[in-house]
Amino acid sequence: MVDRGDRRLEELRNQAVVATDMSFTISDPRQRGDPLVWVNPSFTALTGYPAEDAVGRNCRFLQGRNTDGAAVRRIGDALRQRRSITEVLLNYRRDGTAFWNQIAISPVFDCAGDLVNFVGVQSDVTERVVVEQERRAALAEAEEARAQLRMLAEATTQMTVALGVVDACERLARSLVPELADLCAVDLLDSPGRGVPRRLAVVARDVEDDERLRELGRLRNYHVGDPSDTGHVLAGDRPVLVPELPERGADRYPDDPAAAAVYDTLRLRSVMVVAVRARGRVLAALTLLTQHPYGRRYSLRDLHLATDIAGRAGLAIDNARLYETEHAAAVTLQRSLLPEVSDVAGVQVAARYLVGVDGNQVGGDWYDVLDLPDGALGLAIGDVAGHDLRAAAAMGQLRGVLRSYAWDGGRPGSVLDRCDQLVQGLEMAAMATAVYVRVEPPDADGARMLCYANAGHPAPLLLEPDGTLVRLDEQRSPMIGAIRSLGRRTGPGRAEAVRRCSPGTLLLLYTDGLTDVAGEDADQRTALLERTLAELPLGAAADDVVERVLGVCSPPRLRDDVALLAVRLAP
Repeated sequence: MVDRGDRRLEELRNQAVVATDMSFTISDPRQRGDPLVWVNPSFTALTGYPAEDAVGRNCRFLQGRNTDGAAVRRIGDALRQRRSITEVLLNYRRDGTAFWNQIAISPVFDCAGDLVNFVGVQSDVTERVVVEQERRAALAEAEEARAQLRMLAEATTQMTVALGVVDACERLARSLVPELADLCAVDLLDSPGRGVPRRLAVVARDVEDDERLRELGRLRNYHVGDPSDTGHVLAGDRPVLVPELPERGADRYPDDPAAAAVYDTLRLRSVMVVAVRARGRVLAALTLLTQHPYGRRYSLRDLHLATDIAGRAGLAIDNARLYETEHAAAVTLQRSLLPEVSDVAGVQVAARYLVGVDGNQVGGDWYDVLDLPDGALGLAIGDVAGHDLRAAAAMGQLRGVLRSYAWDGGRPGSVLDRCDQLVQGLEMAAMATAVYVRVEPPDADGARMLCYANAGHPAPLLLEPDGTLVRLDEQRSPMIGAIRSLGRRTGPGRAEAVRRCSPGTLLLLYTDGLTDVAGEDADQRTALLERTLAELPLGAAADDVVERVLGVCSPPRLRDDVALLAVRLAP
């Protein structure tokens, strides 16, 4: 009765295995090659192979050219070790169509513990795998898009803070290596749309390749319209994309052995060259390269990204170019308005003017030295509010007015008052600071009387022959143009201060670009200036004084203009 029940149960199991939609196979590892010895009808429905074509063959016949070899090796290791394994393989049906096959293989042992069969269960999971692959591809595409946006933002930010054309080109190249390229070069035209290009920026992942790429640029001597990729792009042609460059330099430059030799050392794989444009004109060519063995193979998608970056860079570079042109004109104007310091009997005079880097890089700082006809020495320094061409022009006007009044022998207070009257009456400038010092001829002992007036300017410093430092901050008054009634005939006038100076005395006048620095304490910087002056060797020449002061006290980033005037009263 029990035997009949067992047989009935076994028949039911066999019928269930045959009738199920799940593909079952049985192989015999005791035969050579572990061939299949039985397959159910679902195997035929899944693979297209009838039982007579499958039995007697190893199930490897389902594999094809794109089957993952690593997964096949894992299955082989599991079978040799007589353990269960589940893998997903790309298999191929009888008609050649591919499908993703999830295979679960289990060993079967007899009562003696000997391996007699392997049972395999297969199921088509193509839809699940495709969905997962699409999900991963979408995530990868989204991450790539985010990376591109980050690169665009970084390149834009870097060029926005550029200080000039060269700096903008270098920042552009640095922002693209190594994220988009192993090597990057920017060739800028002398004039938009024409001229001879200059390789202004080169950045390489490997520092040694930096000079090699520069050398290749020199050897090829790119110019607008030449047969090279760069020449065509500079001429306004379409961007260049070469996904796979020749491995040998002789194939890339058959007529240029020197360039071919440099090319071989660079190990180049792929290249893109795009035009950097602004306001409808080509300014430069942006060249991006990858290298063997790990460099990417550029595609149209990369080319579109490079073109977008070059478009953003074009406006920044063109603005920097226009800015430099305006700056050069402004600095030329400003320097033309400043005097040439000439020798004056009985004194040493040295002056320096440093141009800041913020705004339009030009301001209203000025100085003057006057060998007056009555034998006195006139010294002036000032700063017109603003950092533009208007401030520079106002500076020139104010300096001319002060010179005129000082030349007539006016006292310092009255000279600044009359400047104030003219500034307010003719609206020459908004406001300005100034110091005017009149140094009288020496008396019988060689000493000189120093008379000064200060209209809101940093106090001059006086270093006496014995090393005593004095800040000339007496009788200070408001800035020129600040108070309408000041300086008028009916109103109060500026007071003056007088001091007797021994031979060998040093006088230092300066503008606030030396002490008023963003993010730093002005009092501390003033103390540094005074300490530097006090530590100078006694009797130091005026030229040595200004060099030492600028060397110690100039801020790392000079945002504002600096005018400095040193006068040593000779013994």
